[in-house]
Amino acid sequence: MKILVLGSGVIGVTSAWYLARAGHEVTVVDQLEAPAMETSHANAGMLSFDHSTPWAAPGVPFKAVQWLMQDLAPLYISPKALDIRALRFLLRMLGQCSASAFEVNKERMLRVARYSAECFKQLREELPLDYDGRQKGTLELFRTEKDLAAAASNVAILERHHIPHALLDVDACIRQEPALAHVREKIAGGVLLPGDETGDCHKFTCALAKACETRGVTFLMNTRVEAIDTGNGKITGIRTSAGTLSADRYVLALGCESPRVLGGIGIHVPVYPLKGYSLTMPILDEDRAPQSTVMDQKYKVAVTRFDHRIRVGGVAEIAGDNKDLPPQRRAAIEYVVRDLFPGGGAVEAAEFWAGLRPMTPDSVPILGSTRYDNLFLNIGHGTLGWTMSLGSSRFVADLVGGHSTDIDPDGLGLDRYA
Repeated sequence: MKILVLGSGVIGVTSAWYLARAGHEVTVVDQLEAPAMETSHANAGMLSFDHSTPWAAPGVPFKAVQWLMQDLAPLYISPKALDIRALRFLLRMLGQCSASAFEVNKERMLRVARYSAECFKQLREELPLDYDGRQKGTLELFRTEKDLAAAASNVAILERHHIPHALLDVDACIRQEPALAHVREKIAGGVLLPGDETGDCHKFTCALAKACETRGVTFLMNTRVEAIDTGNGKITGIRTSAGTLSADRYVLALGCESPRVLGGIGIHVPVYPLKGYSLTMPILDEDRAPQSTVMDQKYKVAVTRFDHRIRVGGVAEIAGDNKDLPPQRRAAIEYVVRDLFPGGGAVEAAEFWAGLRPMTPDSVPILGSTRYDNLFLNIGHGTLGWTMSLGSSRFVADLVGGHSTDIDPDGLGLDRYA
């Protein structure tokens, strides 16, 4: 079949890979000049297969109020961004903060993330992709005994979902991340998730795009998707800045652009652009740099190791489509890397970046079919786009090809928002 994939971020490129691998004729369309230039460009670098958890959880509304009163906080809300779209999204997210909704959403996220972990292992055996990949786990770090004790409920969730983990005292944290020996007095303990991985999502996506081209995939760049044409319950074409394109089937992987494009054909998806920030810096001192990912649970900031660089990512901001780089947001994530890994990286030379993460109220992506027979969605992955990319895309590619899927589709589709 001839298939159009709309979007060339990590979700679009992984979709193209599995579709081409299945023998389809694939064209990827994107408005930018190269793949992975938006949300996939400089994310935190975590492959959080076991760290996948809904943003909406019991107690989060109370914590959110506390965060809004802190200078260095995981969440910010720009008053100018509180329009109808933002308020509707926040209300829907609040509706997912019950214990029962959390358990349902957690299971759905883990279903996709664990499947994606298997797909990553298979892909590494199939393709020699260079993306600074490491398989050394994530260390959740707690700064006080009080915070460490409060983590018992999170550990119970890990046990309930059979997620491999280990409780670490200070000495064990330092054995896992030797650079923490320089700030021993600032940590109380941690939780290790050995199944998580790290790497550069941009390098990964670009390398996989080249592999796609060797399988015959065409990348039509600098081409904006304007609108979708329909007729007789099907998509008949995609209107773009380069003219109207047609195919047998269509996969939409446009991230935060999805609501705009889908709204024109009566499909309303609850995807909101949750803003996040990152710093990327060269390593100055190997002995003071992290070896994998350290998640500072107090500030919800991740410090991740690439081969010769450190990536620091964090902050969730309700700011609409704004991509400005305010210095106070830089200060929020810069503080953590300076505090936990002083001298490890050249902070002054760091690249400061902001991206918009396509978030759903329940943190579960929207995957699969629509009311149009030949249109399929692969959207709404929030902060876990790279983590869930291979699993989501293989799942959707199987649906596009009319095959059975390896994981249960229940609760992953748009119908849960009907």
